[in-house]
Amino acid sequence: MKVTVIGAGNSGLAMAAHMSREGHEVTLWNRTEATVKTLMKTRLIHSEGMIEGHVPIHKVTCNLDEALEKPELILITTPANAHRELGCRIGRSIQNEPLILLNPGRTFGALEFQIAFESVNPKLRPLIAEAQTIIYTCRKTESDRVHILALKSDVLLSTFHAESNEELIASLPECLQQYFIPASSMIETSIGNVGMILHSAPLLLNAGWTENESNIYRYYYDGITPTVSAFLEKIDAERVRVSKALGHPVETTRDWMRRTYKIEGETLFECLQNNEAYQQIEAPTTLLHRYIFEDVSTGLVPLEAVGKNLRLDMQYTTLVIDLASLLMDTDFRKVGRNLDSLGLSSGTLCLHEILEGRVGHA
Repeated sequence: MKVTVIGAGNSGLAMAAHMSREGHEVTLWNRTEATVKTLMKTRLIHSEGMIEGHVPIHKVTCNLDEALEKPELILITTPANAHRELGCRIGRSIQNEPLILLNPGRTFGALEFQIAFESVNPKLRPLIAEAQTIIYTCRKTESDRVHILALKSDVLLSTFHAESNEELIASLPECLQQYFIPASSMIETSIGNVGMILHSAPLLLNAGWTENESNIYRYYYDGITPTVSAFLEKIDAERVRVSKALGHPVETTRDWMRRTYKIEGETLFECLQNNEAYQQIEAPTTLLHRYIFEDVSTGLVPLEAVGKNLRLDMQYTTLVIDLASLLMDTDFRKVGRNLDSLGLSSGTLCLHEILEGRVGHA
């Protein structure tokens, strides 16, 4: 299959190496040349861990038109706050109708991407889907090297027409199919976004340790203590209540971790401590990180907005957004995925229509 991977970060390198090793023609695109300068010369990704090998890549480019020369599958692995711009750029460049899969969409990523795409290209109708999370637990260790710590199982996947999700998974390369399961609605993949629970609050609550240049701490093992973990479960409870109010209950982050990583634990803290894939993951060394700028703006902000629209108590989610906004001097509600930018300002009926069938857009 002719595959284009968008983004050469942690997930992009892992996905490009995986696809190419399985025999697919992979083009890897990245916005900035400095990031892929070595790869453009060697076209070789060095992968270790769950996927081992020195994997040749068909093409590495910073030219989007070149990357979009009739791909059959586009895998977007960039941070979710790039989805809006990518929707416009890909809409202007694409000449065919491939499957476009956001890995992950975070919260309402496919919706934001499709709105942006249609604003510049109303004629083409590529199938757009989103994953609940990326299937890899991985870290980019050098510009051309990635360490894949784990491959997650049973990752939810959905397009706007959920009745087609099984067919969607069957259309993916065989090496990907085994890691995905069909969601019953895109509400499950969007509200099922556990990154916003695990990323934003812990980094904000460890601000001093994060900025301490003499210390490096393990993000999940050291940074998420029993007290921090109990606070995360309160945010998580708000997320689950939103999903129930929308008619598609999602599992707790604790249960997601138990299912995805095949581990045990009575609390979220116990699950995190029992997850060997998280054991050596170091914390960011700055607060200017996607755990805040991506996961607040494309996770917590739309979660809070929908929850309040449903008249639910979102006090813990609100607290984290307020802390992030004041600490980082950024109005995340303004720059993030709010109801107006997602075309959801008309209320919950509109939300159901859009996420369960794209009425008026199909």
